[in-house]
Amino acid sequence: MKDRWGTTTTRRRWLLGFTLLELLIVIALIGVLAAIGLPRYADYRERMKVNDAVRDIGVIAAKLSMYAMANAGYPDSLTQIGWTQPDPWGNDYQYLAMAGATVGQKRKDRSLHPLNSDFDLYSMGPDGRSVPPLTAKASEDDIIRANDGAFIGKASDY
Repeated sequence: MKDRWGTTTTRRRWLLGFTLLELLIVIALIGVLAAIGLPRYADYRERMKVNDAVRDIGVIAAKLSMYAMANAGYPDSLTQIGWTQPDPWGNDYQYLAMAGATVGQKRKDRSLHPLNSDFDLYSMGPDGRSVPPLTAKASEDDIIRANDGAFIGKASDY
């Protein structure tokens, strides 16, 4: 039977909407795309936070060096150079001038040698925890400055 537009009833029903099977297929495709995309986006955001921390540590290190040249020594805290901004995870950057530091306070590499001779500067990373030796589990995700500034990056990459 044809209607006034010249189409059959079956054809008109097809033109009016989607079947349940078609909707389920579309929902499944959206679910698959979300399952692939969301973890990649979360990983991308974490890499950007690490990059932000590396950049911040470089800027802070430059400010500390300028302060040391002008004042014949490093400051006691980062507030003396005007740095109050937290790291990308909301924690304060950790700073220690080596001049007055004890051996136990200094951060150490896998061979238990101090990372720096001038000052230690690092972010505690996503977990917000850290201990002096880099081999400890709590320190693997830290963003560190080592070799007197020759390396800035994740402790696990050092």
